[in-house]
Amino acid sequence: MEISQPKNQKPKLVTTIPGEKSRQIRAEEDKYIADGLQGFALMAGIVVESATGNIVKDVDGNEFLDVIGGIGVNGLGHSHPKYVKAITEQVAKASVGSFTSNARVEFFKLFDKIKWGALNRIQLYSSGAEAVESALRLAKNKTGKSELVSFSGGFHGKTHGVLALMGSDFKKSYGPFAPGAHIIPYANCYRCPFKTTYPDCGLACLEVGRKQLKANVGSGVAAFIVEPVQGTAGNVIPPKDFLTGIKELAKEHDALMISDEMITGFGRTGNFWGSQLSGVVPDMMTIGKQFGGGFPISGIVASDELVKVKPWGNPSGSSSSYGGNPLASAAAKAATQIIIEENLVENSKKMGAYFLEKLFPLCERFPFIGEVRGTGLMLGIEMVKDKQSKIPLSSKATNWIFKEFLNHGLLTMSYAPSFRIQPSMTIDQATIDTVVKIIFDVFKTVQEKKIYEL
Repeated sequence: MEISQPKNQKPKLVTTIPGEKSRQIRAEEDKYIADGLQGFALMAGIVVESATGNIVKDVDGNEFLDVIGGIGVNGLGHSHPKYVKAITEQVAKASVGSFTSNARVEFFKLFDKIKWGALNRIQLYSSGAEAVESALRLAKNKTGKSELVSFSGGFHGKTHGVLALMGSDFKKSYGPFAPGAHIIPYANCYRCPFKTTYPDCGLACLEVGRKQLKANVGSGVAAFIVEPVQGTAGNVIPPKDFLTGIKELAKEHDALMISDEMITGFGRTGNFWGSQLSGVVPDMMTIGKQFGGGFPISGIVASDELVKVKPWGNPSGSSSSYGGNPLASAAAKAATQIIIEENLVENSKKMGAYFLEKLFPLCERFPFIGEVRGTGLMLGIEMVKDKQSKIPLSSKATNWIFKEFLNHGLLTMSYAPSFRIQPSMTIDQATIDTVVKIIFDVFKTVQEKKIYEL
């Protein structure tokens, strides 16, 4: 079926960025909003008026190409007409409550067509962290154990229960953390801490992790939680046998394996599920972002047997006030139906491969590009001071690059040295060509002005 979104979209700038109207409205908002908004929104300074497909239009009339995609949320593209229609019709009928609705039943039926292995039971929530917290509770109920294992570079939410599992320094100053958390190395081959090369390394990261757990686990591990492709760390793609190794390690500890598919799920990687890249069926998946089409919805997916575990499976034992309400369910149904009907998983695979091919020359062309990688429309560019040391670009350099992209009409996540690109799964080849041209133009300026040396 033809994708119901505009093609060959291009940016259009009519004012300086941000424009006068955006500056005025932002100044009004600053009187009320608390600090801590997402960094790219603060840095851009624009005020959104409307959005369609891959274009975001601000109140000053500027039109930007969006390859941030709501950080993995915007799989359908902005304001998909079928999605807008479904949401509009549902909100006029019913929007709140945990009662069964036709929309929820129809979503479940759709999901059953795309389920991974025997994972066919779903509980719905409103945020990613909320779903992860529930998955961890279920693992503890099932195993009777309390310790948890995550991975360096991992991100599973900002609530207190999962902060201990975060594999970055974001969590500094928020301790003390929940006890019993273990973080072992992820297979980030570009930045291998053991200075080895795959496959000759024999997955040294897992062997180190195995020894680390042997020395430190006390009462026993309930679950291993892992992103099939790490999003926040920079769209890091591990070797295909890495997840197989994690599944084996989980079995050694008689623990469950949870695949966090918040970003990788529903086609982002060119497969319906990120764990399909390795062929590993986990014991549980956490899902979110894309299947809401922009509406805040998440969930956990498990087997018939697992969801019956008490007290998680008791009435109200795993519920949420917002989880699976009629409006959220209508959003999930519409988004999932569009993904299936418009063959967006295949489009993600095809357009992702095309995008990646166009980006590969960056490595040879520019001294500050250390690696280009991707699977489906989950792409990453490592920006470094030099290829030998692999020292990441400074924040001063990446902030300059972000603003330069903005001034070319491109909304990016280039404010971090591990530059993530994750546009809508409805993007077309002509629009990708425009994005790639802007990337090359900006990087030429970075090289000429030696911004990478900042």
